[in-house]
Amino acid sequence: MNRRLAIFIDGAYLQRVLADEFGQPRINHHTLAAAIADGADLLRTYYYDSLPYRDSSPTAEQNERYSSAMRFFNALDRLPRFEVRLGVVERRGSDAGGRPVFTQKRVDTMLSVDLAQLSARGHISQAALLAGDSDFIPAVAAAKSEGVLVRLYHGRNCHNDLLRNADERIRLNQDMIDSLLMA
Repeated sequence: MNRRLAIFIDGAYLQRVLADEFGQPRINHHTLAAAIADGADLLRTYYYDSLPYRDSSPTAEQNERYSSAMRFFNALDRLPRFEVRLGVVERRGSDAGGRPVFTQKRVDTMLSVDLAQLSARGHISQAALLAGDSDFIPAVAAAKSEGVLVRLYHGRNCHNDLLRNADERIRLNQDMIDSLLMA
């Protein structure tokens, strides 16, 4: 039987969990993928995120944030069996206090399409999803209908319906994060 696994990481969700629950540690993403794969035949780890917003005439701070993010994504892309998929960040006006409001676009859709396509084409028999958003429920259902086992890795804040739809649920904990820390 095919025991091939693909890992799907919602990068913004992972960063939020690391910041909110674990004090924002720097983790080794290659070690994270190996821990999640746990000996399965890993097809690839897909990492979904967006570059930070930059104005048409960017400030020095915007340029530095953008450059830093590019270095991070390029480093991930060079890891074995990693693929970074980038959406976009759009400015959506301002809040009541006059602060700009930004929205990440296309990321959830790219992840969902990849999960559904790899499942439907029989390329994987297992999927590990590190996410917490209910937008992924239709993709999880599509994968399961193709016989794919869906394992959800999540933090404290994870949509209940996503938890309910996954075959297995693994909550990220301090011991796991400690085992992933950069040397």
